[in-house]
Amino acid sequence: MPLDSDAVISGSFPALEQYLARLHARDGTEATTKLRLDGAGRALGSYFHATLTSAFQPIRLAHSGEIVGYEGFARSYSKHDDGLSIWKLLESSASDDESIELDRLCRMLHAINFYRQAEAGISINKSADNSSAAAPGSGAGADLHLSVSGRLLAAVGSNHGMAFRRILDLLELPHEKIVLQIPIVSGGQGWLLDYVLNNYRRNGFRLAVGAVDAVAALALVETVQADVIKINGRHLSDEDSVARLLLLAARRGIKVAFKCVENPAVADKLRWLAEQTGHAIYAQGYFWDTPLDTLTAPAAIGAQ
Repeated sequence: MPLDSDAVISGSFPALEQYLARLHARDGTEATTKLRLDGAGRALGSYFHATLTSAFQPIRLAHSGEIVGYEGFARSYSKHDDGLSIWKLLESSASDDESIELDRLCRMLHAINFYRQAEAGISINKSADNSSAAAPGSGAGADLHLSVSGRLLAAVGSNHGMAFRRILDLLELPHEKIVLQIPIVSGGQGWLLDYVLNNYRRNGFRLAVGAVDAVAALALVETVQADVIKINGRHLSDEDSVARLLLLAARRGIKVAFKCVENPAVADKLRWLAEQTGHAIYAQGYFWDTPLDTLTAPAAIGAQ
């Protein structure tokens, strides 16, 4: 299996590079392996009889279109197209233990496929005083958002995030650039949300929580310690609540992100809200980007 010259990054993350080299040498011949590489250097994961890989959708500043992060999604592997989103199908057929395995496999897969790409903007130069500085033009600073399965929240007994943090440390990948996305939980499960968030935070991760709309997000800002609150972009009719949310979130150092931005009307409203309130709004959706296995090049950054 020939490996493309650009398939493995050079020098940015030596431990990851060595791990990918071992995967390439193994060539998937060991029946027990869950990971292997394709000819383009993409990491592939095996789950049941499915082969999975990663797709990434940029997260942008709504007012400028600047890319500030990416969200990773699981896709079925295909040599000829972007694959299918089969997460819900796989998870619905899995037991709790199998769902935990799928969740952890996908997060590891996405982290590898993100950081192996030089375009991720994580090429770091060490200055004379040993502090890290972004390489010119690298776009350094992009976060990686990874979802956590709702079934995992209740199925894992304690120390959420420890296993994933251990993997990142072994591969010497920057856990502080990863934002773990916690799904929306019911009102009676607030204790579970607090417990899980505290566990992930103790393991060094930043956290995003989901809300159905701005009103629900306002309640979350008051009750949980999140770094990001993500809201469905289809629910923007209550502009006063969105404005209050942006003000309160800014005071508490919380980012507000709208997902599922799929048409010009929603994108224009987000830009208008950002201008009217003077607060940053983060957004992602098919209006700007289709999730792809390769990261969007810096030259493609810009509002449409």
